[in-house]
Amino acid sequence: MAQHNDVKFLSFLLLVVVIANVGVVTPKSTIEPCSNSDSCNALLGYTLYTDLKVSEVGSLFNVDPVSILTANAIDISYPDVENHILPSQLFLRIPVTCACIDGIRKSVSTHYKTRPSDTLASIAGQVYSGLVSADQLREANGIQDPDVLDVGVNLLVPLPCTCFNGTDNSLPAVYLSYVVKDIDTLAGIAARYRTTLTDLMNVNAMGSTAIQAGDILAVPLPACASNFPSYAKDNGLIVPNGSYAITASHCVQCSCGPGNLNLYCMPASLAVSCSSMQCKNSNLMLGNYTMQQSSAGCNVTTCSYGGFVNGTITTTLSTSLQPRCPGPQQFPPLIAPPSTVNKDSIFAPASAPAPHMDGAVTTPKSSVVPSTGSLPSLSPAGGPSGSVSAASSTNSLTTFSSALILYLFVKFMMSISL
Repeated sequence: MAQHNDVKFLSFLLLVVVIANVGVVTPKSTIEPCSNSDSCNALLGYTLYTDLKVSEVGSLFNVDPVSILTANAIDISYPDVENHILPSQLFLRIPVTCACIDGIRKSVSTHYKTRPSDTLASIAGQVYSGLVSADQLREANGIQDPDVLDVGVNLLVPLPCTCFNGTDNSLPAVYLSYVVKDIDTLAGIAARYRTTLTDLMNVNAMGSTAIQAGDILAVPLPACASNFPSYAKDNGLIVPNGSYAITASHCVQCSCGPGNLNLYCMPASLAVSCSSMQCKNSNLMLGNYTMQQSSAGCNVTTCSYGGFVNGTITTTLSTSLQPRCPGPQQFPPLIAPPSTVNKDSIFAPASAPAPHMDGAVTTPKSSVVPSTGSLPSLSPAGGPSGSVSAASSTNSLTTFSSALILYLFVKFMMSISL
């Protein structure tokens, strides 16, 4: 009888353990292997955990506060804009430098000084909104006991990022590391960032559209790329479409779009003490152009930005014959520094696309979803492909666990009845 009771107890204990672990799936993160020492510009999708000044957000990620404003198309001409208080739960794009560290793309320029009541879990999940895990913080800082965290410790915060050669399907792109929220769907993310399900799945090496909260996806954003020489300080400058960037010691403003992917640079509104921005042998200033219609087309002479070299703003004067004269330069629409969170704005998470009146759901064009049995590592020509960490199949695991629970439950009930 005692042996029989032991069997019943062990069966019940196993049943409890299995039930406790059903549905526990490790969040997945897209990583990009690398083998060289180059770096690129990348973006982090960050949700504020509390009200913070623009300058405080800059300090949190060790980046220029002005670069945060420009990456989010926020007007920097507002008085004392760096001390503007941004509301809790606001979603921002944070520009970072993405390097190749230990064979993987990541950003390692962020440090955090611990405060009273901090834990590795709270720093990872709240302060940095899931962009890093407690285990990653522990490993990066050689912490032996995660339960003992002294106040004032300067922690390295490794953050996810990808480069993929700065292109997506052979066009210039910047990659946003996006932390999936509870209400997100892959179709909603694709629609919000004007890409397709196919592109998102290829970039993130996904075999299905299934995502879960905490996953970190690489989202390609169309961008305008520069062609500054390698010795320029701002070599490799790339600006996401619909935003702008400030370079050359806050003297030059470069914008992208709307409507095209041609980088346009002009004197910045912050320009105070800057080197000359006039093209040599011309009275044209940076960003200016002249045009003259002729029977052969339109002769356009442009004074363009050539990069920031040894503290000097370089300019290039060029003349071209175009089929028609260009219209006025269009600039990305700027917004005032946000004080509230608008769920319908670009700062909100991406839920599923809204259905039409007839009930049909709008999905991005060309969003042909590969089947689960397809090869997610194969991308279209010119398309990048990442790898996924902790990307075990959850469907088969869940099915197996459910069957095991049912089997153990039946066995347990039979043992009780005996």
